[in-house]
Amino acid sequence: MAANRKSLDEIKRDLDMYVGRRVKLRANRGRRKFIEAEGILEQTYPKVFVVRLNKRGGVTNRMSYSYADVLTSTVEVTVDDKQIGAANM
Repeated sequence: MAANRKSLDEIKRDLDMYVGRRVKLRANRGRRKFIEAEGILEQTYPKVFVVRLNKRGGVTNRMSYSYADVLTSTVEVTVDDKQIGAANM
């Protein structure tokens, strides 16, 4: 468990460096359904991070994911061709 905690902290630190930058998300929604989106990494919190997605028509949505989602590869985050996640640690 301690090893996972350290990995979660590393993922948060990595994402902290990219707050305010454009990111690409690929999230597994189950049953072979994936969502792919682009947005701005708006904020990181102790357990989750928030991405602001710009939709057509001026509507802005926000999505939040946990660092565990990145650790388990449920969510892939790419910042300027650099993938953040367990594979890079």
